[in-house]
Amino acid sequence: MAGHSSAAVAHAGNNPFLRAVAAISTLAGWVSAAMIVTAVAITCQMIFVRFVLNGSTVWQTEAVIYLVISATLVGLPYVQRLRGHVNVDLIPLMLPKPARKVLAILTLSASIVIVAIMLWYGYEYWHFAWARGWRSDTIWGVRLWIPYLALPVGFALFLLQLIADLVAVILKIDQPFGLEDR
Repeated sequence: MAGHSSAAVAHAGNNPFLRAVAAISTLAGWVSAAMIVTAVAITCQMIFVRFVLNGSTVWQTEAVIYLVISATLVGLPYVQRLRGHVNVDLIPLMLPKPARKVLAILTLSASIVIVAIMLWYGYEYWHFAWARGWRSDTIWGVRLWIPYLALPVGFALFLLQLIADLVAVILKIDQPFGLEDR
């Protein structure tokens, strides 16, 4: 089984496209982390208002839900860059290097197609919310295009990172599946 090594992060080499995508994915990771910290702070504020001040909370629960979901979507490219998604590498480890490269190209290509479809429908859903002025059915009544924006943004950034991973494998800047030869 492959352990964590220098291959744990997608390599960009000196390729300007790969370096730009790596920077964007890292920024997305920081934004995602900030959303999680904000959600925790709002949760603490909500607990204080409810149980210490005995007041009502109108917007906090909804804001925390939207922030955590958005953090998950916006954080996708950063996790992909760090190779943090679930990875079963039994078959790639058993394959010779040329077959491993073919499998990586097929896997990344299929992932790109699937994420592109999710981006399309995520954009369409966001656009419906924006064009039709959808609001949540709560007292806060947030305009739903704001939290729904995480769908096209998150999937677009994830798609960009997947394309960068594919380019890196094809140009031999990175090893297929991040596995170094033993």
